[in-house]
Amino acid sequence: MAVTVKECLELQLLEVEMLLSMFPKKGEINLDEDAVPRVQLYLRDPDGALPPQLEYSIAIDVGEPKVKVELQVLLPHTYPRVAPQLFARSDALHRQQQLQLNTRLASHIRSLHSGEVCVYEAVQWVKDNTLPYLEDSKVSSEGATKEVVVKETLHRMWIYSHHIYRQELRRKIFDSAKKLNLTGFCLTGKPGVICVEGLRENCEEFWRVIRYPNWKHISCKHVESIETERGIDKLRLFGAFEDLQFQAHGDYGLRNDYHMDLGQFLEFLKQHQSGHIFQILFGVEGKLSGK
Repeated sequence: MAVTVKECLELQLLEVEMLLSMFPKKGEINLDEDAVPRVQLYLRDPDGALPPQLEYSIAIDVGEPKVKVELQVLLPHTYPRVAPQLFARSDALHRQQQLQLNTRLASHIRSLHSGEVCVYEAVQWVKDNTLPYLEDSKVSSEGATKEVVVKETLHRMWIYSHHIYRQELRRKIFDSAKKLNLTGFCLTGKPGVICVEGLRENCEEFWRVIRYPNWKHISCKHVESIETERGIDKLRLFGAFEDLQFQAHGDYGLRNDYHMDLGQFLEFLKQHQSGHIFQILFGVEGKLSGK
């Protein structure tokens, strides 16, 4: 099995090098600077731990005037023997149009010969097939401008995890929240808690991204939705997306075995009109620290 994975990772690196040469401009390919070196390190020592799956995005110009479509790419360790996980998104597309586009993209990728790299093929397909969806979106938007009242829905998601420690995971959480204009917090440690609030579609996209491909021991415990005609910013409970860390309970001597002071966390929730969430998250009624 190790030989097969090694061969696949070598092909993945060759494909990434090809894509970087084809998209040399800054911002065209978004790839963590340590992603390739970690794969190279494994290839030099295949007996070591597997590197994280290669994950990057490609900015694609579609139509005239140019509209940016982002193709998000996640490569399983055995790609190209198995299909890549691809997702095309654009702020110019409505949710349903985006879903239809990705359904067709997945069908096209399945039709290709297995065992061959296909990310560039996916890029070309997106470039050649997204325009009709963009035109439909433009027509829908022009019709929507005739509406006198615009309603928005503030979505607030409360997410629980057994623990949150890894730096790359925390970076993905904070980068996604910033990109999607979400406020809230990430409580690092054991347990781990995330709250995001913003537009419904942005919260749902955040939830999809951080679970993708498979984050075990994570669940969305509670969702709040509030419809408004005054703009969602007036309904936010948090002014930014905060990095929340409290003093650990005790000194366990292990980096990955410390528990957050939940009394301090309860105080924080109450300060943000969310004390009732404590029981939803943990199944018990909270008590303040020192009381």
